[in-house]
Amino acid sequence: MAIDGRNLQILANYCAAAADAMAFTLMRTAHSTFVKETEDFSCQIVSREGLAFASPRSFGAPWYSGIDYAPVLALIDDYAEGDICITNDSYAGNVATHSPDIHIWKPVFHHGEIVCFVVGHIHNTDVGGAVPASLSRSLTDIVQEGIRIPPLKIMRNGVLNEDVARIMRLNVRVPDQNWGDFKAQLASVNVGERKIHDIIARFGIDDFLQGIEGILDYAERQARTIIATIPDGEYFYADYADEDGEGGYPCRVAITLRVHGETLELDYTGSDPQLTSSLNMPTGGRERHPLALVGVTYVLSTLDRNLLLNAGTLRPTRAILPPGTIMNCEAPAAVGMRSLTCALSQIATVGVFSLAMPDRLPANSPGGNSIMNIRTSDAQNRSVVASLGPVGGGAGGTPRHDGPEGSGGLSAFLKNTPIEINEAEVPIRFIRYGLAQNSAGAGKYRGGLATEMAFELFSPDTTITARNRNRSVFASAGAVGGQAGALSHFRTLRDGKVIEHGNTDVIKCQPGDVVEVRGPGAGGYGLAAQRDPQAVLTDVRCGFLSLDAARSQYGVVIRNDEIDVAATADLRVNLPQSVTQHFDHGAARSAFETLWTPARYQLLTAFLADAPISWRHFLKTQVFQAVEEVGETADMTQIFSALRQRYPAMSSK
Repeated sequence: MAIDGRNLQILANYCAAAADAMAFTLMRTAHSTFVKETEDFSCQIVSREGLAFASPRSFGAPWYSGIDYAPVLALIDDYAEGDICITNDSYAGNVATHSPDIHIWKPVFHHGEIVCFVVGHIHNTDVGGAVPASLSRSLTDIVQEGIRIPPLKIMRNGVLNEDVARIMRLNVRVPDQNWGDFKAQLASVNVGERKIHDIIARFGIDDFLQGIEGILDYAERQARTIIATIPDGEYFYADYADEDGEGGYPCRVAITLRVHGETLELDYTGSDPQLTSSLNMPTGGRERHPLALVGVTYVLSTLDRNLLLNAGTLRPTRAILPPGTIMNCEAPAAVGMRSLTCALSQIATVGVFSLAMPDRLPANSPGGNSIMNIRTSDAQNRSVVASLGPVGGGAGGTPRHDGPEGSGGLSAFLKNTPIEINEAEVPIRFIRYGLAQNSAGAGKYRGGLATEMAFELFSPDTTITARNRNRSVFASAGAVGGQAGALSHFRTLRDGKVIEHGNTDVIKCQPGDVVEVRGPGAGGYGLAAQRDPQAVLTDVRCGFLSLDAARSQYGVVIRNDEIDVAATADLRVNLPQSVTQHFDHGAARSAFETLWTPARYQLLTAFLADAPISWRHFLKTQVFQAVEEVGETADMTQIFSALRQRYPAMSSK
C-alpha cells in the first residue's frame, strides 16, 4: 500500500500503540513507586538514525518525544540480534542527562538488517553517590552523583553481562529495587521489539521504513504551519532560580526568541555561567536537544492539539547554547538538578512566546516542583529508600480559564503517589496532602493552586530529599494584569518549634518530626477586578480562597456565604482597572531587577564568557558581592578591572 494520507496516519497510530505497550509494560512491572506511580520514565521507537518517531500517548514523561539517540547509538561499535545497550553517563552522547536516568536501547532486526531501535529510560530513586536519592544542588561534580555506566552492551546476543550487573547492584542503596526496575525496562524494549515485528508483518518492510520518514516529515510540516501563525520578530524573556547553589545568588535562564516565517531560533545567551553546583544542563550544545526545546514542544502543542510529537516537530527550531553555561556545561560539572534548570527554561520559553502571543498562551507555571524522597528504616531495621511523590503547583491562568489545580503546565506528567501506597511501603504517617489555600495568583482567570504535604517520621536519622526546591524567593509570574503566585516553603516541626529550610534540599530528621512542604502557586491571567464575583465565591466555598483573600485580592466581600454586592462594588473601584505591564513577577524579583537590570546582566555575561570556564561561577559570585556592596551606582567596568588585577590567572583562558 502507499504510505501517504490515511495510511500514514494508520501507521503512526500503530507505532504509537507499540510505544504505549512498552510504557504500560514498564509501569506495571516496575518496583519503585517513582516509576510505577509517579511515572518518571520514557519509551520511544527511533529510526535507524536515532530520531524518535513514536512515543506513548498517555504514559510517562513527555520531555523526550523529540529525542535524537544518534550520538549514543554511534558509541557502540556493532550491533547483533539480542543486544541491549545501556548508559547513564551524562557526557556520553548527552542522551542521559543525569545519573539516575538509566537509558537502554535495543536494535530491531529484519532479515539481518537493523530497521529501528526501541529505547527508553527510567529515573532510579537512588544510584548511589554522596546523598540518598543521589541528587542535591550542593554537589559540585558528577562523580558525587552516583554510579556512572558508560555506553556498553548489558546484554550481548540475549545473554546478560553479569560483571556489569554486579557493579550496578553493588553501588546503590536499594539494589533489589533498582534491579527490579531494570528488569522492567528489559521487558519494555522486548515488548517493543515484538510489536515492531507485528507492524512490519502488517505493512511490509518497505512501507514501514518509508512510513518512518513520512511520520517525521508530517510532524515537521505541522510545526511549520503553526510557527507561521506567530508574529515575526525578536522577543526576550528571563527567569530565575532562587539560588545558584546552597545559599547562593539567583540563577538566570535567558532566552532571545527569533521568529522568521516558519522557523524559530532560541538563543540562550545571557544565561548564567556553568556552576559549581548541580543545576547545569549537559546538552552538548546540540541545537535540537530535547531538554533545551521541550518548552517549544509545549507551546506548539498548546497552539494545535493535533500536533504529532516526534523529532520532526523540532526540525524548524534551533537553539543556541553557549558553551560553559548552565545550558551547555562541560565535564566534570555536576548535573543532578538539571531538571530545575530545564523547568526554568520551559517557563522562560512559554514567557517569551507569551510576549509574541499574549492572547494565546497562559501565565507562568511555578517550576518549583519538589520531588520528595526519603531514606529511613522500618521496624525490622531494613533500609527503605523511596519517592513520596511530587509537591508542586498548578498551571498558570489562561486567556480562557483558570489554571488546573495542583499539577499542571510543566509538571503535569509527574503523577502523585497515593497516600495508601506510601504508608504501606514507608514507615511514615501522613497528616495532610492536598491543595494549598490562597496559593494561586489572582486574575480574571486565576492560577492553579499549589499542593502541600505534611507527614510524621518514626525512625531516627531519617534523610529527606526535596529535589528541585525553588520559588521560596521569586514567585511565578502573572500575565496581562494577573498577579504572581504564592511562594513555596519547606519546614520541620520539632518539639513545638518551626525550623525553616528555605531551598535546602537535603535535611536530617528524627522520630516525632513533622515535615511540611508546600509548592508555589501559579500566576494569574488578566485583571483580578474582572473576575466574576461568583467564581470568587465558589473558590471560597471550595476552601481554595479565604474570606480575607477574597476581599484583598479580588475586592469581593462575602458575608453569610453570599456576596455583598454593594460593598463589593465599592471595594473593586480601588483595584487596578488597566494593564500596565505584561508580567507581574512579584516584589522580590522586581527589587532584584532594580539592581540587576538587563544592561547590567549583559555586561556580566560578556565578562564571564571571556573567562575560563572553571573561573566563571566564582567570578559571578565576586561581581554580585561587589555590586551588592555598592548598590545601584556600582560601576561594572571598574569591578571587572579590579577582578582582573586581583586574579591575573583568570586571563589565561
